[in-house]
Amino acid sequence: MIIIRYGGVVLILLCLLFTDATASTATVSGPIHVIEAEGSVNPGSAKYILQHIKQAEKDKAQCLIIRLDTPGGLETAMRSIVKGILNSPVPIVVYVSPAGARAASAGVMITIAAHIAAMAPGTNIGAAHPVNIGGKDMDKEMARKAENDMVAFVRSIAEKRGRNAGWVEDAVRKSVSITETDALKLKVIDHIARDMDDLLIQLHGREVQTTTGIVKFNTSRASVITFSEGISEKILRLIGDPNIAYILMMIGLAGLYFELAQPGAIFPGVIGAICLILAFFAFQTLPVNYAGFLLILLSTVLFLLEIKVVSYGLLGLGGVIALVLGSMMLFQGGEPAIRPDVKVLVPTIAAVSVFFITVTFLAIRAVSAKPKTGTPALIGEIGVIKEWSNGRGKVFVHGEYWNAIAEERLEVGAEVEVVSVDRFLLKVQRRKMS
Repeated sequence: MIIIRYGGVVLILLCLLFTDATASTATVSGPIHVIEAEGSVNPGSAKYILQHIKQAEKDKAQCLIIRLDTPGGLETAMRSIVKGILNSPVPIVVYVSPAGARAASAGVMITIAAHIAAMAPGTNIGAAHPVNIGGKDMDKEMARKAENDMVAFVRSIAEKRGRNAGWVEDAVRKSVSITETDALKLKVIDHIARDMDDLLIQLHGREVQTTTGIVKFNTSRASVITFSEGISEKILRLIGDPNIAYILMMIGLAGLYFELAQPGAIFPGVIGAICLILAFFAFQTLPVNYAGFLLILLSTVLFLLEIKVVSYGLLGLGGVIALVLGSMMLFQGGEPAIRPDVKVLVPTIAAVSVFFITVTFLAIRAVSAKPKTGTPALIGEIGVIKEWSNGRGKVFVHGEYWNAIAEERLEVGAEVEVVSVDRFLLKVQRRKMS
């Protein structure tokens, strides 16, 4: 009886273990989805990656490979991507490639969150110290809190994926960066792959834990589907480029300035408003210092005042100075890779300054110029007396006959100059010969 009892227990335990092993591990054989994530991590790139995670799940893909090359970006966008990866039922492979690519700052968190992390030869990963996206220096207490929060975040991800949590902490606290060879030695990544074919060979037979259980790769004959960005994704990524964002802002301000200086043009105002809205969208992904933006806005106001106030160029000079200082201050803080290039800033500042000065000069000349139409245009015009008697008569001036009066003796045929206009009556005087 005892033998039967224990034999039955052993048999039941073996059955349970066998059942658990077969139920929890599944070999997948669906297609492999591949996307590219290049440039800064921003709301546009986050939306793009999360959409493809859902698409991979819908298509029952074997895995989603993200070819990553990023200098970093916005923390909120990074956290959205990481959350999507950690909760994905489809295995996510982050592949830092091609040679020369990097996974810096926010890219570190995205890479270590992947079920499998790989890098190509000639790539690097690291420098994940948090920065203030507002462009101002954080005080020591706030900086310490932000750093500790980020460390806790990345350590939890690294421990979940079985990666080197100590190195990840150093990447945040000390901004260390390493090559793909060191990353493999330190167990930050899982593979070094020369290209996509090499990566697929190394993935074959590997098992990873997803939210639905353990998944085993079968990549030997899997079809690879590479997705390219759509028009909307390309536009969002393009706008997120700091150089494009800066140019959009300057075009926007220039367009609105032209519309205010020359009312009725309409087209520059419409284009300016659109460009400003697009620039503001991009600013949420960049280390923008709004004191710099306010200085640039002040420069526009000073140029407008130059048209109305006689300052002998002082307001215009102040506008140029404010424009230069504002542009220098606009993007401060954050990684240099997500700030505009000096080669873009300098020509743009010069071009916009010349534009503002030119439009201001034309507007001043238009305001101060003598009227060409209406009764004010008659003042100073030269006419000829056609009829005259007792200080009154008719004068032919500006191609028209006008009633006129004068305080001096005049005769028919004399040339006169219009002194003033009172409704339809001209006051004239004899033309002075120079």
